[in-house]
Amino acid sequence: MAVELETERLRLRQFREDDLDAYCGFLSDPLTEATQGPALGRGHVWRDIAKILGHWQLRGYGLWALEEKSTGSFAGHAGLWFPAGWNDIEVGYGLAPRHRGQGLATEAAACARDYGYKIGIARLVSYILPTNEASQRVARRLQAKPEGAFMINDVPHITYLHQKP
Repeated sequence: MAVELETERLRLRQFREDDLDAYCGFLSDPLTEATQGPALGRGHVWRDIAKILGHWQLRGYGLWALEEKSTGSFAGHAGLWFPAGWNDIEVGYGLAPRHRGQGLATEAAACARDYGYKIGIARLVSYILPTNEASQRVARRLQAKPEGAFMINDVPHITYLHQKP
């Protein structure tokens, strides 16, 4: 099963079925749709959660649901993602609208990156759309450096290489 981690303000935990409504809200937010593609309804989001849980089973690592410790509210997702066909393991992150602008993405991404290097992953990147300036700022705060591009679904993404902490 998934490892659970904590930061100062967040609990990184396994997704649960009762995250469905909050995750639907996150994925249907216009900014999230602009970076991750359109939300396709409740059934699709349920399958996304199942896919995330399956990634943990197949790879031994994956994405966590982010829970704000002070309120218990769903705050987004972050973690390590490596689907078939990708060049590198990605440190991915995204926050629900009311949790943006507080440094939580940086906090969660740093935790995920540090965990990845701790378990022996040799190289971690973040694939970021050129138009996603907020995500690029997070990567730069983590001292990740641009290193070329990677195509995801025929769309170029900047590859940011994460340094070991």
